[in-house]
Order: sequence, then C-alpha cells, then structure tokens
Amino acid sequence: MSTTVPTTAALQSARVAVLGYGSQGRAHALNLKDSGLDVTVGVRRGGPSWDKARADGLKVAEPAEAVKNADLVAVLTPDMVQPALYEDAIAPNLKPNAALLFAHGFNVHFGQIRPRADIDVILVAPKGPGALVRREYEKGHGVPCIYAIHQDASGQARDKVLAYAAGIGGARAMLIETSFAEETETDLFGEQAVLCGGATELVLAGFETLTEAGYQPEIAYYEVLHELKLIVDLLHEGGLAKMHQFISETAQYGDLTRGPRVVDAGTKARMQQILTEIRDGTFAREWTAEYKAGNGNYRALKQKDLAHPIEQVGAGLRARMPWLNPAQPAVTTVASPTADAPLKRSA
Repeated sequence: MSTTVPTTAALQSARVAVLGYGSQGRAHALNLKDSGLDVTVGVRRGGPSWDKARADGLKVAEPAEAVKNADLVAVLTPDMVQPALYEDAIAPNLKPNAALLFAHGFNVHFGQIRPRADIDVILVAPKGPGALVRREYEKGHGVPCIYAIHQDASGQARDKVLAYAAGIGGARAMLIETSFAEETETDLFGEQAVLCGGATELVLAGFETLTEAGYQPEIAYYEVLHELKLIVDLLHEGGLAKMHQFISETAQYGDLTRGPRVVDAGTKARMQQILTEIRDGTFAREWTAEYKAGNGNYRALKQKDLAHPIEQVGAGLRARMPWLNPAQPAVTTVASPTADAPLKRSA
C-alpha cells in the first residue's frame, strides 16, 4: 500500500490517449481532464462514443491517431477487442518509452497481447464501476485503486502509474500495489466463483428449491433474490460484524449452523479447481476460442439464464416497486396472471 499521496506531476506535460468511452473510459477521461491533463479519446469516427465524448468537451480522434501523439495510452475497451486494437492501432504508432496502461491484466497476463519491449506496461484498476469513479471524483473523493507495473522501459513507469491513479481520483482514497497476475487471477476468480457465477447460481438453486416444494414463486423471489441486497449492503458497509448486528438472532443462528452445510468443503474444493483453471490459462484459452468461434455457446448459455422463471416472476414484481428505478414511471399493470389483484396463494 502506498504510504504517500501521489500527484499528477509526472503526467502534467504528457499527452494521454484514452481508448474506449464506455463506463470506465468516460470516467477516466473526464477525471484526467479535470485533473489538468491533456486528454484525447480514441474511438471510431461516427460512432455514438465519438459524439458523446465531444459533447462532454473532450478531444476526439481515431484510435491510431490518438496513439501517435500520446505519451500514455489507456486501453479501456472490452478484453476481447484489445488484441486486434493493439496490433492495428497501438503497436505501430506508440512511441518508444511511452506507457501502455490497462484496467485489467487479462490480455497481457495470458499472452494475448505481447507488448513491445521499448514501452512501459502498467495497470490501474479502480475498485468500482465507472459511474462511481466519476461521481466520487466530482465530490472531491475517490475510489480505491490497485496498480501494477509489468514492464518499465523508461525507468519512470512507477511515476506514471501513480500519477494516472492520482488523476482519476484513486490517490484520494487508497492505492494498493499488485501484479498483473494477481489482479487478473483474483478478478476472474471473484467473478466466477462468488460475485457473478456463485451468487446467481445460489439464488437460482434457492428459488427452484422453494418453488419445487410448492411455495409461491413470488414469495420465493422475495426471499432469495430481492432481500439479498439488504445483506450485501450490510456486508459492503461493515463486513460480517455489521451484518450480524442488523439481522435477527434467528437469522444469525441459521447462518452459522446451516450456511456451512450449503457452502461446504466440496464447494471450496470446486472453487480451488476454478482457480487452478484460471491460473493455468484454461479459462483464458476457452473464452478466447469461444469469442473467435462467434460466441454461439456463450449466447445460448446467456439466453438460458435469462429465460429462467425467476426472470419472469421478477419482472412482474419489480414493475410494482417504482423505487427500484425512480427514472421510470410507476407501473400499475404488469404481464402476470395476478397483475391486477393482490398476489395470494391459490387454494
């Protein structure tokens, strides 16, 4: 963990290119600009991101043109797009001793991108979505970031990576040094075993267990999905201690005695296997091959997920909870057999 508060000094006279203008790209570009840095957004001319970046007051150029003039290039496009972008726009145009920055180490760590030896290769990953990175910066705060140095050709890679982290607001909160390997492997593991894969499969299994036992799907939805936010918020805000503080003793005892029966030693063993497949490159090879083959299996699996009964039940229930999406008008009628009447158990 850094013990001093870095500044943007190392990049104050530099030209920064941000490639991509999605959630993170927009937040990084605007925060860097507001930190006084010279920022150009590299996106395809005529696309929606081009117009959006210009409307936000940023300089815009095609990716190759943005790279030609840059001292630091931040690659903030989707993982599977990056190798071609590197070969076509970055490698032929990035000048020696310039820095190539990523927010996720996937392609470098797994060899999909093999950076030239004469450039710095660094990483800054905010631990939050782009909208939060921007919002906290505007408040005068910041989102904690992790950073790494993979290659230091110029001898100034550390100064650059810390300056970039300061420019997007991360130094206002906390900076933790890592490696490309650690960032990549732990990020993939978290997504697959806990945050996305693990959590959603647990919810679906719970929903199916209740409905197959004859309970109403609407009640099951509330108990295993809707109320999950309460627990996640408590964990997010204060860890296990805050969760135990704010749930009932009955819930606590059930947690402590039944939880380990659901997520047991077998679950942990399977998690360890998932981690092994991440570390040895099995997952990276599988996902890269899937993408190159046209994503047919990926789309089919995603559609199966979205077609689960919990999605139909949830859509109807969420339509009756306008506070979940204040920007949308309240819906009084939903596509459900019981939409216009109180939900109750049939005899």
